[in-house]
Amino acid sequence: MKSFLSWGRKLGLVGGIVLGTLLAGSLQVWALTNEQVMQRLRAVPVFTLANGEGAPLLAIPTEGESRMPIASVFINRDDAQKFLDELKVSQPQAVEGITVVPVPLAKIYEYEVAQKDKAEAEQVRFAFLPDIQQVQAAQALIQQQGGNQQFQGVPLFVAKESGADGGYLVIQQGENQVIPMFFEQAELEKLLAQLREVRPEMATGIEMQVVNLEGVIQTLQDSDNEELNRILLVPSQESIDFIRTLQGQQGAGQGAAPAGAAEPQPANR
Repeated sequence: MKSFLSWGRKLGLVGGIVLGTLLAGSLQVWALTNEQVMQRLRAVPVFTLANGEGAPLLAIPTEGESRMPIASVFINRDDAQKFLDELKVSQPQAVEGITVVPVPLAKIYEYEVAQKDKAEAEQVRFAFLPDIQQVQAAQALIQQQGGNQQFQGVPLFVAKESGADGGYLVIQQGENQVIPMFFEQAELEKLLAQLREVRPEMATGIEMQVVNLEGVIQTLQDSDNEELNRILLVPSQESIDFIRTLQGQQGAGQGAAPAGAAEPQPANR
């Protein structure tokens, strides 16, 4: 939970909204170091099922060639809780002592990087489970823009100038200019509504696009342009409110970690 203690950055319009030219065009050509990637991911909570010691609940595939254990990583806390409730009915002994645990997305990334040097028998695969409503919103957006491909992965919504060479929408956050990518379409729609109020001449040339989280992380890994430090991943308002609630509980407990807040560690087998 220490990674969440500095939570509370608010997206604002201080200093106005601009179009970024340094990140114009495709997201396929730049990247960061592992530490820089984790900086981008630390403020994003995801949710796992884990025991009191932080070891995640693992599923062992019974079909296919790989028997690598799978740890589910939920973007939406309610989805994680619903899944756990279903397991309590169907497999009560298997989930005894298991709770829904918030984890910084950076911690999942760190585990995946660390596993690259391990034998396959010692590895755990993390399966990201997106918010189905946001997947449906992503699919609808693709269809509205004339596409027919099926959206795959965890959707991120971003504002971009129309045209193949258009720049991404940049906002001022304190002393920095950042390119917000939203896990929730409605939050980007609010930003665009503000844009239409303060910069109506710019708003006419801006469109919403959707990319997937997995592709963005891969891009951060594979390229070397530090301007990717401008990317700001914006969790859903529900996730932000939940983490703030935990922080309030932690503060009330004079620094004691709230129940269920351990950082999951891959189970030793």
